Amino acid sequence: MYQQIMEQIVQRIAVGDWPPNTALPSIRQLATEVKVSIITIKRAYLELEREGVIVTQQGKGSWVSDTMNMQQLQQEELALHLEQIGKLAKSMSISEDKLFEMLRKYI
Repeated sequence: MYQQIMEQIVQRIAVGDWPPNTALPSIRQLATEVKVSIITIKRAYLELEREGVIVTQQGKGSWVSDTMNMQQLQQEELALHLEQIGKLAKSMSISEDKLFEMLRKYI
């Protein structure tokens, strides 16, 4: 569950909802908002801090890191979506050629 929370936070950062240096919701506030335990949010924040995505300071809260490589974060987010598209196409027996043809409409 904490990984899903991490993905949601990273997605919001990648699309610009939370730019660098933006304060994140408190652990308690986000836990209430997404209806999960405080422990789950704390674990997600700790992992994101370990990855350099966010910075946390005791008593001051957490915010989006200003040293984070936004382009890399956006590429990772895109890769997650492409992986899902690939799996869905495979489950629907869509060929690579057909998938690429479909994708070309959007680029």
